[in-house]
Amino acid sequence: MHPRSIKQTLAEALEDTPVVLLNGARQTGKSTLVQALRPGRRYLTLDDPAVLAAVKADPFGFVTALDEPVCLDEVQRAPELFLAIKSAVDKDRRPGRFLLTGSANVLMLPQMADSLAGRMEIIELWPLAQSELNGRGGSVIDRLFAGDFGQHFPFSRADFIARLVAGGYPEATQRSSERRMGAWFESYLITILQRDVKDLANIEGLTELPKLVRLLAIRSGGLLNFAELSRSTGIPQTTLKRYLALLETLFLVRQVPAWSSHLGKRLQKSPKLFLSDYGLMAHLQGLGAARLSEQHGLPGGLVEAFVHAELAKHQTWAAFPTQLMHYRTSAGFEVDFVLENRQHELLGIEVKAAATVTGKDFRGLRHLRNTAPDQFKHGVLFYTGEEVVNFDEQLTAVPIGLLSCP
Repeated sequence: MHPRSIKQTLAEALEDTPVVLLNGARQTGKSTLVQALRPGRRYLTLDDPAVLAAVKADPFGFVTALDEPVCLDEVQRAPELFLAIKSAVDKDRRPGRFLLTGSANVLMLPQMADSLAGRMEIIELWPLAQSELNGRGGSVIDRLFAGDFGQHFPFSRADFIARLVAGGYPEATQRSSERRMGAWFESYLITILQRDVKDLANIEGLTELPKLVRLLAIRSGGLLNFAELSRSTGIPQTTLKRYLALLETLFLVRQVPAWSSHLGKRLQKSPKLFLSDYGLMAHLQGLGAARLSEQHGLPGGLVEAFVHAELAKHQTWAAFPTQLMHYRTSAGFEVDFVLENRQHELLGIEVKAAATVTGKDFRGLRHLRNTAPDQFKHGVLFYTGEEVVNFDEQLTAVPIGLLSCP
């Protein structure tokens, strides 16, 4: 079992909150983590047909009869359970009574989230970060805001390609061949799209969802344009929006909103859309290690998706909360990612899938700095070289290897 950096946050939440929900995609290691965290806690999963039937037959009776403490796995399968837990917590608000896990984002399921408002802390668990795979602790977000970039980070092209195609799902990272890894990704998608979607919504056209996911993988990192996407797929916009909401609820895709300021009229406000796991993205694009090794360079979209996922993972255990956004103007200036903390300080992040950097590569970061000079703290350009290079006091080229060893 790889050490999970979110473990301490989860343990602290159980000390002061009646209900703690560990939320994340299937196969990210939620069950393994909660059972390792509190070995004496009773564990029940709603994937067990008998347990699910008991909950649906009498949710209030089921909760009343539970021994404490308890962990209930896959709670999104029984929304009626949340009202029963609310009733129990209102009578006894001792912390740590209920540890829940879910493979659907309850923030997008109002009938579930609203019932436990003020009583529940929600913690996200992403697939494994590269630092977790390497057994390293700390958050790269904290390092970046502190200006602690280091000096030198070794880079192996073959090793980086292997990490790109494996992604972060624990099972996928253990597969010893591309064929076995590909088979796992296909099985995973089938499970999500044929089982979990049906659990959340009664929809027609399930055959359209796999095609849509593959198209989104190709366009990962691009601006979300429903009109253009509708023309490309032949799916009406209203249906597309419903499908996309389902894919977000299941943590398959994630939107990165646009950063805005008082100059908002000059900024593009469309969000960018990413597949949540770059290994799954590579699989859906047919990019295996052998094919990537034969290419002269690395796909920029895949490397950008790698940085997106790693930043999002590190946000969940960083010392201070941040928002992850992007920056783009109608004049063509753009910055791949913008992190903003609660002091409204901005950290601009550009991604370049190459081993060399020039001053021109900081064009977007300079524009962001000129747009918000009082907020701009630093601009970082991740690249596949090995040396940290300062271009001025606020603009630095940083090896992408930093993401593996914060």
